[in-house]
Amino acid sequence: MEFKPLLTLLAIVNPLAIVPFYIHYTQGFTRMQRRRTIGVASLTAFLVIAISALLGIRILEFFGISLASFQVGGGLLLLTSALNMLSAQPAEAKPQTRELQDGAEKAAMGASIAVVPLTIPLLTGPATISTVVIYAERARNVWQLATLVVYGVVIALATAISFAAAGPIARVLGRTGINVMTRLMGLILAALAVEVMADGLQKLFPILGH
Repeated sequence: MEFKPLLTLLAIVNPLAIVPFYIHYTQGFTRMQRRRTIGVASLTAFLVIAISALLGIRILEFFGISLASFQVGGGLLLLTSALNMLSAQPAEAKPQTRELQDGAEKAAMGASIAVVPLTIPLLTGPATISTVVIYAERARNVWQLATLVVYGVVIALATAISFAAAGPIARVLGRTGINVMTRLMGLILAALAVEVMADGLQKLFPILGH
């Protein structure tokens, strides 16, 4: 299979663009928790791409969910996160109690953030899943499907490298810079959410495109 699917996935996932979100969500995390977050996020990104390539369309069909409906739901989740980020607040507000700072619970929080919203839907949202499913449908043999899975490994590595470089970026920006970037990315995310929902709604209700 050609490299076009890989280039397309790298452009859509764009882990470098998610670095500000990673910095935002992991403020106050320990080094170990950040490493765990990076590991879980990278692994989850790979799993999403691999599962989408091998079983994506069948899973949606099993639950009777169309890609258009998935886009609308994912867009709503993105919009909720964006509204919180516009106030420089975590997308998933959690009480900052001493209990949450305990090792086990803090590690669990890091793993949770790594999956939602960092990986799903910020890294691998409806656009990524639908793209993988489309290329999987075009695959003519098992080797081409396997190539898509290998591309998932490449995306996971790119994610890990980008997030690992977030520390130096945070030191350069400082808290004020991060807050400003958080609001800016929240605005961009809100626009992206509207685009995702609009595309899904147009597919569900073609009359909206006229």
